Amino acid sequence: MERRTRTRTRRLLGAVGITALATTAALVTAPPPDARAQARAAAGAPSVTVVPDPSYDQQEFEGWGTSLAWFANATGDHPPEIREKLADLLFGDDGLALNIARYNIGGGNAPDVRDYLRAGGAVEGWWKAPRGTTREDTDWWSAGDRADWNPRADATQRWWVDRIKDDVDHWETFSNSPPWFMTAGGYVSGGFDANTDQLKADSVDDFAAYLAGTTRRLEKAHRIEVDTVAPFNEPNTNYWSTRLGPDGEPVGGRQEGAHIGPELQQKVLRALAPALRKARTGAGISAMDETNPGIFAQNWGTYPQEVRDLVDRMNVHTYGTGARTTVRDLAKADGKPLWMSEVEGDWGDGQSFTDMRPGLGLAQRIVDDLRELEPTAWVFWQPVEDYDNMRPGGESAKGGNWGSIQLPFGCTSRDTLETCPVRTNTKFDTARNFTHHIRPGDRLIGTDDTASAAAVSGKGRGATVVHVNSTAEARTVTVDLSKFGRVDRDATVTPVVTSAGGSLDRRTPVRVADRRASFTVPAQSVTSFLVEGVSGVARDGATLREGRTYRLTGVQSGKDLTVADDGTNLVIESAGADATGRDWTLRRISGDTGNRQRYVFTDSSADRHLSVRDGVPVAEAGTGSRDRAAQWTMSTTGDGTWTLVNAATGRLLEVGGQATHEGAAVTLWTPNSGSNQRWRVTDVTPASGAADAPRGAGNP
Repeated sequence: MERRTRTRTRRLLGAVGITALATTAALVTAPPPDARAQARAAAGAPSVTVVPDPSYDQQEFEGWGTSLAWFANATGDHPPEIREKLADLLFGDDGLALNIARYNIGGGNAPDVRDYLRAGGAVEGWWKAPRGTTREDTDWWSAGDRADWNPRADATQRWWVDRIKDDVDHWETFSNSPPWFMTAGGYVSGGFDANTDQLKADSVDDFAAYLAGTTRRLEKAHRIEVDTVAPFNEPNTNYWSTRLGPDGEPVGGRQEGAHIGPELQQKVLRALAPALRKARTGAGISAMDETNPGIFAQNWGTYPQEVRDLVDRMNVHTYGTGARTTVRDLAKADGKPLWMSEVEGDWGDGQSFTDMRPGLGLAQRIVDDLRELEPTAWVFWQPVEDYDNMRPGGESAKGGNWGSIQLPFGCTSRDTLETCPVRTNTKFDTARNFTHHIRPGDRLIGTDDTASAAAVSGKGRGATVVHVNSTAEARTVTVDLSKFGRVDRDATVTPVVTSAGGSLDRRTPVRVADRRASFTVPAQSVTSFLVEGVSGVARDGATLREGRTYRLTGVQSGKDLTVADDGTNLVIESAGADATGRDWTLRRISGDTGNRQRYVFTDSSADRHLSVRDGVPVAEAGTGSRDRAAQWTMSTTGDGTWTLVNAATGRLLEVGGQATHEGAAVTLWTPNSGSNQRWRVTDVTPASGAADAPRGAGNP
């Protein structure tokens, strides 16, 4: 998929603050902290050292984004001063500085169905039903009949499209439900049985034409280019159902949603690809926006290769947090970019605009997603929530902290910022520690700390580390820059701190000494460490280096990968002095990023490559390094363990059946985040081993 990409230049200020209850944005420059107070705090504080690893760099980061539903539908006709306030908070340089937007293609209930969806949830469909159409009328629509389309549909969400299009680099259209006349149950909130397919089997082609036709009309009307179309939203779940009241009117199911199982997903994807071509849009396909990585992997595992090939980008949500590394490795196996395309949450105990827990919870979720999933973009569900729905007595007795920004969705044309105030909570502030300082074009890199995410700048002359201290104590954080190839004499690290004491407070730069810089962060804080004057990769900075010799030890078994006595098969054996068949020399083959680099491992005692034949890992003599069966992509979360993804099969090297006994077979299996698929990599190169090759920025 080749699309024109426009990246705007931002003037992101490091010391800005938008207070939680303010209705106007204001710049706040924090005074330098007292040096003696900082020293006293550091003396008694717990400490942690964070080591950014630029050798494990990723694809260019595309940015931070949001879905427009439902807040855009709810607020697109709010008074101008309120809409402008929201737009600045979301897309302005001093706000969240988002650059990705996902437009919701509404399904739309029948004209005779009264609105029962939550505020903003009734997104208008782009169809135009004949007068008198009811829920029972389902065979009137034709994609080729212009009279069946409503080109003026969805005015409120589309106000937002026009308002933000100069700020957005990447557009995606997505669907929560087909229109009612394509559903099995007749309602866009789901079927009466949440476990059965809601899209009618004979409406697959119509649904594909509807998505493609709407996308093309949106592009032409607003002069934008849509990168991808996402036809499903959390499809293989039991979330989406409709319940009728005694009067036969729907009362249960307050948002659009449709169960679409894996088999039906495949049919939609097969239909959508030609529909997009017919509609003459350059948009590709993203899929399948499942609610968590585990169900995503389950769905993806049913797709035949021909269907996988139709998907230009993999989208996953992280409402469930297990199996992130599974999807990470699935994306590498198929060579596709990956987005974390939706998440939100509460992370608190009742609606609050000052409690740090929601901000810390969001920040740690971002860190975990960036480290474990390795996405090229991170997208909010909707940073704007309905204040009335979140206040005590709304969704729950205690209220909630969903959204980083809250205002009443029911504001009228007569309201002002005083009568319809816009409030921000601590999630807004901690999110900006990421969105202001890890920017589109940067590259995420590895770290060895589970509370930190890191990136190198697009120009390669700086780096950012974002650290989350969720504890009730101050913590001294040392940023260890020893893995960078060049650290200038005047290199500095500038902390930008968000805590209960203030948001995005830029502190005095810390001079780097002996490739290290330390700063004591407050309790319950998120700090962006802005590193200036570093570049490249140290000669000994990478774990995986050309010409070095390694031993691979199973994490689950504690035993080494070894060539069996037959000289071909691979088994695990306890560590021993004899290196025959268990030491492997590494050669780098291809790839312009450390996290998608391919390697060949050669048995140091014989000319045998670690390869795959007939679905079985083997040590094979005579295999050429250009043979994909002998090429492996290595993945790590920075914890010292790795997975090996085979380039030919997309499967991972593992110990079969989670065995631990001597001589247990080493096999291949699809990624599943199991400990039997992870390996400790130990450099055992003799002292007289091959010299390291010169290092360059971004090359492991």
